[in-house]
Amino acid sequence: MARHVYETGLIGNCSYLAHVHKNTNIAWLCWPRFDSSFVFGSLLDEKKGGEFSIKPSGDFTSHQYYLENTNILCTEITTETGKYRVTDFAPRYEQYDRYFKPLMLVRKIEPLEGNPHIKIVCNPVYNYGKTALKSVRGSNHINYTGCEEKMRLTTNATISYIVEDQYFILKETKYVVLTYGEPLEAAVGTTSEIFLDKTISYWRTWIKRSSIGDFNQDYVIRSALALKIHQYEDTGAIIAASTTSLPEFPGSGRNWDYRYCWLRDTYYVINALHHIGHFEETEKYFDYITDISFEEGLRYQPLYSISRQKDLTENIADHLEGYLGNGPVRIGNQAYEHIQNDIYGQALISLLPLYTDHRFVFSERKDSAHLVEMALKRIEHTIDEKDAGIWEFRNSAFMHCYSNLFQWAGCSAALKIAKTINNKELEEKATSLMNRAAKHIEDCYDPVRKVYTHAVGSPYLDASTLQLIMMNYLDPNSQRAKDHLIALENELKTPSGLFYRYLHTDDFGKPESTFLICAFWYVEALACVGRIDDAIREFDKLMPYANHLMLFSEDVDEKDGSMWGNFPQAYSHVGLMNAAYRISNKLNKPLYLSTEMVK
Repeated sequence: MARHVYETGLIGNCSYLAHVHKNTNIAWLCWPRFDSSFVFGSLLDEKKGGEFSIKPSGDFTSHQYYLENTNILCTEITTETGKYRVTDFAPRYEQYDRYFKPLMLVRKIEPLEGNPHIKIVCNPVYNYGKTALKSVRGSNHINYTGCEEKMRLTTNATISYIVEDQYFILKETKYVVLTYGEPLEAAVGTTSEIFLDKTISYWRTWIKRSSIGDFNQDYVIRSALALKIHQYEDTGAIIAASTTSLPEFPGSGRNWDYRYCWLRDTYYVINALHHIGHFEETEKYFDYITDISFEEGLRYQPLYSISRQKDLTENIADHLEGYLGNGPVRIGNQAYEHIQNDIYGQALISLLPLYTDHRFVFSERKDSAHLVEMALKRIEHTIDEKDAGIWEFRNSAFMHCYSNLFQWAGCSAALKIAKTINNKELEEKATSLMNRAAKHIEDCYDPVRKVYTHAVGSPYLDASTLQLIMMNYLDPNSQRAKDHLIALENELKTPSGLFYRYLHTDDFGKPESTFLICAFWYVEALACVGRIDDAIREFDKLMPYANHLMLFSEDVDEKDGSMWGNFPQAYSHVGLMNAAYRISNKLNKPLYLSTEMVK
């Protein structure tokens, strides 16, 4: 059976994200926001998802790649009659002391060889495929109506051929620009080239300003570029993935909407970007989490919308067939109702660099004491209760080791912040709560097996407890840390280097696919305990699980290496970056300050 691979690449500009298939079709694009209805959604339903493609009349082969160190994607199509290249990008560059990042998709179509015979198809939809937009022809454009704002296709290609669904010979470079809301009124060819040059320059400058070690640098660069465009810059929120309902395994029913901001996930993303020397994202997220902190009571939700909306009611879009026929398609995520008590600590850790890294001026942070005090109150309110945990169990609650670990780590961060702002009362509160959290963690320890289980009173093991080592709750040089790691790898690691989250039955039965970030956590833990050769070997084993563009999915099938789950998954790329960072620091002296928690 052939390995299943996602054959799309991702483009974006921190206002929107789009998936471009190897066949040139825009397989996924939500406008005007990450969590809006798709405009093109053939990823979930080929009949109702619309189409925006530039395909040839006959059989073809495809070669897809990114322009080096950018989020600009090229797809080269070769046919019997000729060859052409489609360059897709979302404009982004600095202008007037801010970023120009319009809801605009630019497609440059260049003939490379012979006389390629092509057809441009643009049929957007809305309301998740329930509404086919009405097209109205203009002089050099097509207007599409039926969604919240007007969409316009502006081009120097022959409008009649697009409207009448005709093929034509591509003799010269054509440009097709699709906009939402504000249309492109300037010269399409000249303007597209200006946007392209400035966007190339922006991304390459962003990478040049990154502190990235030599270890697997190409993969780290691609992961960093992918992570960057998962931040919705208008609010600072960072989403888990751009897609919804790509199944964790065929027929599993584990299809989730990931187009939201999980406070837990964001901690890992911020940490990874901070490791490579990017701080703007942290400061933007600080504003996002600060607003949540001041608006909420004693509980955070585990996730919010990109504009901090709280109601993410989960609905089934039963009119859509789902990815490769795998339903259900979910819009919204019921996990917003869950009790997940690790998030308070992770919110605090996300903010720690703003106070402990001297490249930030902490005195610029307003209401610091109040922010930390409220976070500690939330930890105190939840520290002794059971929760749904990191894996969001829907019908069971435990006193999870992972949740208490991040309560401990959050209090450790609060202690550091309190010392920075010279607040003795907060120091005492943080220390007291750290000790309470540590007591719960120790209640998870099994002295016979020399391992921490996933929850108090439970015999089951869980890859999330690898974080006990990475967060320095366990001294990485201690025998207890090394024994814990050995016990986890003996039970949860596969021969191919993949790692299961856990193997016990949950709400949907036993997991059938491995969770990629767990494998990267394993690599990171290996590096922490000094098993550097093992860490490098296991890291190298994971690289072939990427697609043709070095993009990684959420889940991987142990049997054949198939990619499953939402794609590309921020978690997986974060795991890669943090694992590479750990290995680089072991091989070389670090190039930048570490934000690791220190016991």
